[in-house]
Amino acid sequence: MSTITTKDGVAIFYKDWGPRDAQPIVFHHGWPLSSDDWDAQMLFFLGKGYRVIAHDRRGHGRSAQISDGHDMDHYAADAAAVVDHLDLKNAVHVGHSTGGGEAARYVARHSRGRAAKLVLIGAVPPLMVKTPNTPGGVPMEVLDGLRATLAGNRAQFYVDFPSGPFYGFNRPDAKPIPGTIQNWWRQGMMGSAKAHYEGIKAFSETDFTEDLKLVGVPTLVMHSTDDQIVPFANSGPLSAKLLKNAKLKVYDNLPHGMCTTHAELVNADLLAFIKS
Repeated sequence: MSTITTKDGVAIFYKDWGPRDAQPIVFHHGWPLSSDDWDAQMLFFLGKGYRVIAHDRRGHGRSAQISDGHDMDHYAADAAAVVDHLDLKNAVHVGHSTGGGEAARYVARHSRGRAAKLVLIGAVPPLMVKTPNTPGGVPMEVLDGLRATLAGNRAQFYVDFPSGPFYGFNRPDAKPIPGTIQNWWRQGMMGSAKAHYEGIKAFSETDFTEDLKLVGVPTLVMHSTDDQIVPFANSGPLSAKLLKNAKLKVYDNLPHGMCTTHAELVNADLLAFIKS
């Protein structure tokens, strides 16, 4: 099992597939999942000749269930530790949901010229929680409800969440995919309850405004108007406005977990952007 140890002693698991001299694509997963959530993308881009890398965030998947550091600064620093260990250059960073915040902070603060492009998919920036300045955000009582449900019965929560809003399986014409739901549950239950509990604050209350302003590389912002987890109006369009060199790709009627449910569409759009 491939791992690196961060400066504060945390073992971070990572996957590194493909030719070492090929352009690297680094994938940053969402909450409360793992690098396995990128299987459809990693296999696709591996087949296109790219080098694909993904890590399990601290407290998630196969990385150490450390007690502390469950905040965006540590998440981005951990990603940087993997990139530096592998000496990746000219890399494309692709982040989904919480991973979009992690990727944006990494590129803004840690990349030191190593990043070529950035992709944010259903991502939490600029700021997910509802405030006077973000009236379209997620109310704190909803986030508190997530914390209470997780603490009360995490195993059941991790069945209900992918069965409903995450993949849009609660929509009238949707057909739930049992294996997809079970795989979400499997990934979630591999991680630490403490890391996931504290991660809710990290993904919802971190303000990425200044990070986005610092990102200079070409960036693709992909977001669906029917995202039930990260509200479209409060995220994708606002991020695109803050970025220096951004393209906003808007989808209709796709769920938050579109990288899984609509992998062919997402992969084609990613490939077109990476090759552009």
